[in-house]
Amino acid sequence: MRVPCMRGPITSNHDVRVRQPCVLHVRNEFILIFLVSPQIKMYQGDFTTYSMDLVNRNVLMKLSPYLIFLVLELFFKVSECITQSEIDKHLELGKQYLAKGQLGDALSHYHLAVEGDPDNYLTYFKRGTVYLALGKAKNALSDLDRVLELKPDFTAARISRGSIHLKQAHYDLAQLDFYNALKTDPYNVEANDLIQKIDPAKERKRTAEYYYGRDDYASAIHYLNEAIEISPWATELYEFRSELHMLNGDEIAAISDIKAATKLQSDNTSGYLKLAKMLYKVGHATEALKSVRECLKLDPEHKDCFPFYKKIKKIEKFIVDAEQALEVKDYGECVESAKKILKNEKDVPNIIYEGNRLLCTCYSNNEQSSEAVAACSDALKFNDDPNVYCDRAEAYLQSELYDDAIRDFRSALGVDSHFDRAKEGLQKAESRQKQAEKRDYYKILGVKRTASKKKLRRHIEKWRKNGTRTIIRMMRK
Repeated sequence: MRVPCMRGPITSNHDVRVRQPCVLHVRNEFILIFLVSPQIKMYQGDFTTYSMDLVNRNVLMKLSPYLIFLVLELFFKVSECITQSEIDKHLELGKQYLAKGQLGDALSHYHLAVEGDPDNYLTYFKRGTVYLALGKAKNALSDLDRVLELKPDFTAARISRGSIHLKQAHYDLAQLDFYNALKTDPYNVEANDLIQKIDPAKERKRTAEYYYGRDDYASAIHYLNEAIEISPWATELYEFRSELHMLNGDEIAAISDIKAATKLQSDNTSGYLKLAKMLYKVGHATEALKSVRECLKLDPEHKDCFPFYKKIKKIEKFIVDAEQALEVKDYGECVESAKKILKNEKDVPNIIYEGNRLLCTCYSNNEQSSEAVAACSDALKFNDDPNVYCDRAEAYLQSELYDDAIRDFRSALGVDSHFDRAKEGLQKAESRQKQAEKRDYYKILGVKRTASKKKLRRHIEKWRKNGTRTIIRMMRK
């Protein structure tokens, strides 16, 4: 039941003065009838019964808590009503903020104007315009639908709605809106221009599907690009092109298109899951975890997102743990975490690569040369990473295998000719190789060339005690 909001006292049983176009919704009609019956008068919130002929005292006692609640609700609802001048003020402020490009502020004022006057089609149209400027097509469509409910012959709103349908690749709905707009205004330039884009967009989409069916993915992508130029808000077109990019071997472009699809449709659980799986496939476990969490925000019990989340959460933790341990030079912990990655992921090549890459780096830094060479070699089976070549080269240097080290530094430069680490490493390896061709006093002392000064002094002292002073003099030179 609906009762008009009122300000001021009711001076007679029939005095109902409506100040604003707001209404109060009451659930219990019996209570409302009892409250406004001729036997009860209200004076600024206080009511007094003059006749109890029709109401039993016990019934009144039972109903009194509900009556009190209803009166309080009435006062709160009345206090929320705003005057027409306040509505006009919000509309003016919304217009000013829109002109300044402050869309968020403009939207806030249009919200208040709509709440104050929910039957004004122009207010909905203005708010819909702001939604469009913010790229919130779903909200804009809702407002434009309401505009056309209130005023079906509002041509500008119909063209705006048709334009959104066209951008979303809802071609039949777009055509219907433009057709109806042109019935009202046959010479409308905008409607005529937009309706002519529908058939070419449909044709490009059909052509893309034709080439897709014949495994000509490059041609399909070409025609789909043209369709997306006409319909840049079409989630389905981005998802289709993403699939084509994957089939064409361009994983990065595929990921970019799925990201666009999830932005266009915020409740797109399947899109977030696809994005998470793509990111994980290319080895971006942390980004994949963020994406699958977005899916679970929309549906915490999603039958596909939840199991995938449990799996990659564990893998992502091992990767992060290994990288953090490497950063603080805790190479033992780094090795353990990297081993856990390889233990728990046997199928995704780029994640297996990540595990071996981390093992390679940590073993090399920990001077576990043979283990480093093995891990680096496993990593290089998946990816020609110049850093991995350099890590293996360092491991070869630790074992004084200069030819192998030089070869790996050169391989790194073959991947990236400007890679400074490889340039410096190559110079170091060639220098040590030349030194090794002379009499190797490090070898005579029984230490590696990478030994610390403390270790060198200890071995020199050992030789001094043995009376071998020639070596010491040569080392000083």
